[in-house]
Amino acid sequence: MPKQVDYDSRRRQIAEAVCRLADEHGPEGVSMRDVAARAEVSLGAVQRCFRTKEEMLLFAVEHVGERVRARLTADSSLGQAIDEIALLRDEHRAEARIWLAFVAQAAIKEPLARPLRNSYAALHDLLVRLATGSGLADPPAAARALLAIADGLTAHVVIGHLTAQEAAEVLNTHVAGLWK
Repeated sequence: MPKQVDYDSRRRQIAEAVCRLADEHGPEGVSMRDVAARAEVSLGAVQRCFRTKEEMLLFAVEHVGERVRARLTADSSLGQAIDEIALLRDEHRAEARIWLAFVAQAAIKEPLARPLRNSYAALHDLLVRLATGSGLADPPAAARALLAIADGLTAHVVIGHLTAQEAAEVLNTHVAGLWK
């Protein structure tokens, strides 16, 4: 009897390998053969899950967005949520590098832009929900600003312009100032 494969689990395993390779070499430096080796599966297993490299990269970028959203809970505060989204903590530095590498690629490759727009839309909706009823005059505008600030601070930390602590102070000051 053939072995049953959990394709969802296999796709996530492959996405993790894509992320590790993208962190090291950027998305353009990821090959299906290298992903197979890193995921410790056959090239055929990768090809059964993803027909093309582009399809594999698209799934990986969605996977990163899902990981970030999964860390947010229904009872997160606005400050906690934006702290998670900004990816400032050391344990999230690889995710931050991967996310920014995908954003850079998405600027010139429309297919990669779609899942990023979807992730940003989901994060925006979450921030609007958290901001609604908190006394802010315009929760959608606050959510847009917070996402932009989070991305900017993430980039500043990744390139070494700011430390994670400095970026967190900027973010916390901005969030605290929303109600003034």
